[in-house]
Amino acid sequence: MSQAPLVDSTLFTEVKQLIQSAKQRAAVAVNVELTLLYWQVGKRIADEVLGGERAEYGKQVMASLAQQLMLDYGKGWSKRNLAQMVRFSEVFPDFQIVQTLSAQFI
Repeated sequence: MSQAPLVDSTLFTEVKQLIQSAKQRAAVAVNVELTLLYWQVGKRIADEVLGGERAEYGKQVMASLAQQLMLDYGKGWSKRNLAQMVRFSEVFPDFQIVQTLSAQFI
């Protein structure tokens, strides 16, 4: 049985750097998308559920929504987290600002 040829350490180092760089870019892209998602979820809840005279009813709907989302997607979608998403959309009401800030992550 013959031995596999030894890999040049320079080749190994360069390929390793390519892999690390791709992993870093992927993580940044995921973070950007999650930031935009959280803003959109918060904005949707704020506009459709919590706005106007339906605020008390909206809180009950948000609690129910959180329960349903946690069943499908896990504890990251708790009522507390949804409330933070709503707050995020209130602090940054313009989606263009959020997109601009998210682009700076890259």
